[in-house]
Amino acid sequence: MALHAVENVGDAFTLTREFLTPIGPRRWLKLAVVAFFIGGGLGFPSAQFDVLGNPEQVPAEGIPPSLPTETATIVGAVVVAAVVLGILVTVVGAIMEFVFVESLRNGTVSIRQYWHERWRQGLRLFGFRIAIGLPVLAIGLGWMAAFFLPLFRGSSDPIVPFGAFFLGLPVFFFVGLLYALVSSFTTVFVVPIMIKNDCGVLAGWRPLWGSIKAEPKQYLAYAVLGFVLNVAAGLLRSVGVGIGALIFLIPLGLLAALAYLTLSLSSTLGIAVLAVLAVVFVLAMILLWALLQVPVVAYLRFYALSVLGDIEGTLDLIPDRRSDPDFNTRYQ
Repeated sequence: MALHAVENVGDAFTLTREFLTPIGPRRWLKLAVVAFFIGGGLGFPSAQFDVLGNPEQVPAEGIPPSLPTETATIVGAVVVAAVVLGILVTVVGAIMEFVFVESLRNGTVSIRQYWHERWRQGLRLFGFRIAIGLPVLAIGLGWMAAFFLPLFRGSSDPIVPFGAFFLGLPVFFFVGLLYALVSSFTTVFVVPIMIKNDCGVLAGWRPLWGSIKAEPKQYLAYAVLGFVLNVAAGLLRSVGVGIGALIFLIPLGLLAALAYLTLSLSSTLGIAVLAVLAVVFVLAMILLWALLQVPVVAYLRFYALSVLGDIEGTLDLIPDRRSDPDFNTRYQ
């Protein structure tokens, strides 16, 4: 039996090439915006654990002094702002998953249109990610805290015995692997099914689960080969960003050297110039990363869509594109 995960490695490349060419700067920039949120949109709100033993077992010198009220307020505000920003980025990233797949499906890139059509499904995807991610995060952090926090606070006896802690690590590895598979399959397979059937996450998982039970070897082959392709694509992207960083550092380094020769770096103007150059460099690297993310994400998503369509024809979201990948309709 042929493995579709192997057969579609080259087909996905052809689909990606036809989708991204001819190169249009405006179209590529819109895809870069979407790919940026897809690449970094998965996050989880922080969780806190209060694992305190008997107060008599905690030495007084181990208790840190309380922060001043003003400092505590600032720290609290920064933490709250970071959590809120993380949630917003995660929500946007979930909706952008649908925007990107719709772009691959239709051959056009319209953030506003696809956002308007799919934002409700994006919120459902966000809720599903939180629902499966928070328990795994809480269990993992709780297990680590139960072992290490008493040691940091001066107690010689952890809540979890040393041997039991390491015996539990394989269990957590399995749980993490299961979570990674569910999260990945939800993103690359369930999202297209949700678009095709106009349904929610759980309703999208039902036909996929039936297909997985019918063709487990095909999905296992995709999981293995998809992981390899992700690692390879990540390495290529990192190399591209590294080369770009070197190229950008040359003119920025010359400007910094000029500022060093003409201005006092301890002066306000000198510090401002260096700060501007640093901000320009960071923004340039973010833009470069997002631009390089476009072909990587497009290829990996076309690859998953092709594998899904070959395994289960009724779930094929791009049958026309795969039967005739040379058709390039209108571009926006």
